[in-house]
Amino acid sequence: MYNEEEKNLMDKAREAACHAYSPYSHFKVGAAILTEKGNIYQAANIENASYSLTICAERNAATQAVYHNDINFKLIAIYVDSEIAFPPCGACRQFLAEFGDQCEVIYFNNKESNKVALRELLPHSFSLKNKEKEGVYGIR
Repeated sequence: MYNEEEKNLMDKAREAACHAYSPYSHFKVGAAILTEKGNIYQAANIENASYSLTICAERNAATQAVYHNDINFKLIAIYVDSEIAFPPCGACRQFLAEFGDQCEVIYFNNKESNKVALRELLPHSFSLKNKEKEGVYGIR
């Protein structure tokens, strides 16, 4: 079902979840992003007692890629240590779309996995990048 590149990225996401700081939700989440340059960036969720300051694993990995000026995302794998394999939250979907709305998303746990295009998870993402081409602010 998954090719070697995808399986490797899934392993990296599972590995990243081991570094999660999740004393409130108890969901250990790991993410691994593969960029068009072939680099992989891993990260985990880092929670905070002030919930709005929590950073999801997906955004945490994405900021590392951007820091290294590696901004064209090809594939992201997201592992959650829970009974439910859930997709990225809305904030993460929008954040990821900034750097590759064509990228594929694999979200999984130990029982199930799903693969979907980010564009399908967020079909009408907000963007100012193509305003002149499309004539409308904010709609891709």
